[in-house]
Amino acid sequence: MTILIVEDEEAIAAGLKFNFEQEGYTVVHVGDGPSAMAYAGDHRDDVDLIVLDLMLPGMSGYETCRAIRDIDQDVPILVLSARTLSEDKAHAFDCGTDQYMTKPFALPELLSRVRHLLERRRRQLAGRSASEPQELVRFGRALVNFRSYEISVGGVTQQLTTIEIQLLRYFLEHEGAVLSRQQLLKDVWDQTADISTRSVDNFVMRLRRYIEQDASQPQHLISVRGTGYRYLASPDGSSASVDGT
Repeated sequence: MTILIVEDEEAIAAGLKFNFEQEGYTVVHVGDGPSAMAYAGDHRDDVDLIVLDLMLPGMSGYETCRAIRDIDQDVPILVLSARTLSEDKAHAFDCGTDQYMTKPFALPELLSRVRHLLERRRRQLAGRSASEPQELVRFGRALVNFRSYEISVGGVTQQLTTIEIQLLRYFLEHEGAVLSRQQLLKDVWDQTADISTRSVDNFVMRLRRYIEQDASQPQHLISVRGTGYRYLASPDGSSASVDGT
């Protein structure tokens, strides 16, 4: 599988490239955002993971991440940055990254996360080749297009970020179950470190603003005190419907 490293510090890039290649991966390195966008666009079907620095020359990693998401909404993006503030991490997730690690980093942890993201990518690609999943789902007032990362409510369509769409899909796949914040961090964010359970609450609040008639009195994403959340397709107990198109 192929990893695209976007890093302007040659020493760091060389170290990453060496270790990834020792794991058997094909590695491509570019040093700036425009080069990353060009490569991701020209090799959309070949790149399986992007490891992205935030402090890049000319075009920031945040801008690069957003631009890549316009090209490819599915490829995993792992941010590897010296920025440690929670605001930096939240902004990166808003831009569409899947995971966030801070420098300096522990190599075993980085390799573990890379393996996990690539395994998820393999399953994703295998699922597509076996059968195309149903990508349009209706519940309540909402129509969700999981292929285009869009949600339409009352005739208004909005674009969701990668984490938002993954979190929403996870809720739909576990309808009726009580999901703890720790479980959501592990299964949606693929991690328990670097971000807090408060991030889960923030993303749930954002989803509520999209789908609920009144976000202060949710009918679909219900808080379970002291634990987490429970998703209901409808207050009357009926399930979400799939639009076959």
